[in-house]
Amino acid sequence: MDVHWEDFGWERLADGIGRRRLPVWDATTALVVGEDKALLFDTGATLREGAEIRAQAQALMGGRRVTHIALSHPHFDHVLGTAAFAGAEVYGAVGVDTVLTRDREGLRRDAVRHGVAEADAVEAADVLVAPHHLVSGEWTLELGGRQVLLANVGPGHSGHDLAVLVPGSREVVLCGDLVEESGDPQAGPDAIPSRWPAALDRLLELGGEEAVYVPGHGAAVDAAFVRAQRDELARRFGVS
Repeated sequence: MDVHWEDFGWERLADGIGRRRLPVWDATTALVVGEDKALLFDTGATLREGAEIRAQAQALMGGRRVTHIALSHPHFDHVLGTAAFAGAEVYGAVGVDTVLTRDREGLRRDAVRHGVAEADAVEAADVLVAPHHLVSGEWTLELGGRQVLLANVGPGHSGHDLAVLVPGSREVVLCGDLVEESGDPQAGPDAIPSRWPAALDRLLELGGEEAVYVPGHGAAVDAAFVRAQRDELARRFGVS
């Protein structure tokens, strides 16, 4: 694609693949563009942020719309912008639908606690979109001349962690918060520490040694970084 991602504040990862580090929480949103479809990975922390991502994505694609969304895990800074993408097919790990449907109030409280304005948090929680399609193992999506693999690699950072592998001359792995670069990995009350190292082993199996790994927060990293974080988490939580 003859697009200058940087002109829109995005980082080009490979041909037709880019990501943006969103303000405040440094969460990643990523766009994978095929010939006639496009996948967005995570949607931001508010409807306003989601609408901004939507407008930028359409500009990057010459007016085309995002057709598919993959949600990495059910935390506010990754899911509350989803309703801004009307008509998109939404994917998540098995169980994410239950969490998002049952715990809207918990997401709202968490967002406000982390600095989202009360009105913005209420608005986003009221129209929160749960996934239409649930991934229990792996799911291949055809975007038109390009396939992507959605993989349920968790639990780990949460009970429902979904990663995306984009094949190419150098694979790109969208990791969500299973990997964090701009700070220590955060283990909240829904984390499954005993399973987290195994989830990172799965990411490494998916991408291999030469892949670009895109954390949920921070700069893109390599396999050595993911392996080192895996070993540190295993030490931290006392698992092998």
